[in-house]
Amino acid sequence: MFITPSPPTFRSRSTRTPAVRLQCSVRWMPAWSAATLIFLSTQLPGPALAETASDFKVPGGGASTLSTGTSKIITRGVNLEGANFAGKDLHGVSFQQSIVREGDFSDANLQDASFFDADCAGTNFRGADLSRVNLELANLRNADLTDAVLVNAYVVGATKLEGVHIDNSDWTDVLLRPDQRRYLCKRAHGVNTRTGVDTRESLACPPQE
Repeated sequence: MFITPSPPTFRSRSTRTPAVRLQCSVRWMPAWSAATLIFLSTQLPGPALAETASDFKVPGGGASTLSTGTSKIITRGVNLEGANFAGKDLHGVSFQQSIVREGDFSDANLQDASFFDADCAGTNFRGADLSRVNLELANLRNADLTDAVLVNAYVVGATKLEGVHIDNSDWTDVLLRPDQRRYLCKRAHGVNTRTGVDTRESLACPPQE
């Protein structure tokens, strides 16, 4: 069960990173990940969140990020359904096992981000840069990847792609199962406006008859 955290109470305390407690005994979660900050900033009035997201990076290696030895922002198991991240710089942010259904990531920078085992059904990724993103076990049913860049994205057989919109997207160097490739090729049209790559060519689709 996923529960959206209530807005935290801000107090003057030590410089240690605070924690937000959910209004039940389900779990504690670390406060101030970049995605949580952005989400909360849309819910709270005024300059309550004066700190910047870059102040809350944590050591890498968690949440199925694809690179190691770097700083990564980790957001695990959070309910962000319908949240608006359009145009945000979310480079390296992990949404592992989070709910981002019907969210808006259009034109966002999601390079090296992770949606490992995340629910992205119906999510808007139009024009987003998803280079090297981790989509292992992700649910992308009916997601909109129109004009998105997915160069070197990590997709596995269990990644759910039914109903995904991929016009003008770039899938260069994405390893796909043969049945996944055939399915996407049936839906592939256009040329990516950022890379200039033909969608069908990026998927290594056979010539159309």
